[in-house]
Amino acid sequence: METLKGRTALVTGASRGLGAAIALELGARGAKVAVNYFAKRDRAEQLCAQIKQQGGEATAYYADVRLEADVARMIQAISETYQQVDIAVINATGPQPFLTIEEQTWERYLDQLEFFVKSPLLVLQQIVAGMKSRGFGRIIQIGSEVFEIGNPMFAHYVAAKAAQLGQTRSWARELGPNGITVNLVAPGWIPTERHLGSTQAEIHSYTERVPMKHMGTAEDVANTVAFLASDAGRFITGQKISVNGGNTVE
Repeated sequence: METLKGRTALVTGASRGLGAAIALELGARGAKVAVNYFAKRDRAEQLCAQIKQQGGEATAYYADVRLEADVARMIQAISETYQQVDIAVINATGPQPFLTIEEQTWERYLDQLEFFVKSPLLVLQQIVAGMKSRGFGRIIQIGSEVFEIGNPMFAHYVAAKAAQLGQTRSWARELGPNGITVNLVAPGWIPTERHLGSTQAEIHSYTERVPMKHMGTAEDVANTVAFLASDAGRFITGQKISVNGGNTVE
């Protein structure tokens, strides 16, 4: 297992779901973990306790990562505790309603763009100078397979995820000379608390299309993120890595 000892990792939207699994894995590999939360402070603090129980180090930090002032305060607080951010996992998300074309509005598009384009920019702007000065950085965005699939009634979300991928690729070219890698991990449908209302028929319909015939786990995504964050991933940048059992093949 590749170690992350000596590194500090920020995971946005880490109080539950994929973010929590990623934070746990990074902590298990030795990283000091900054657990960002918005609405669920108790869950974030429970996660920090869990990371500490497995021998790691973690602290919870509040921020609405769509707001510049919140992000700046969070990064300052992290710096006071852990000095720097070496690894940033951009995972925070919000409501993802299915809407017909007639129901969609530009505001609905902006809702998604704030999480998947604005938030990554705000975070990176606060930490990139330090990464450049150290000649090391890992930016890992959490994307989605929807960009390839083009899910109906989901154009606002799909378009924002497409923009996030474009942002990732451009940043990778700009920051490569500074020793900073920028990649995007694109999960398929990974069961988390968000999907508790899903029916067996919906799950079966999805897995029937997946070559491996089953869903993945949050740990599958977390392991991929941890690999990209490690020294083993040092020569991988500008890539979208799909973690979906082959549901999309590029």
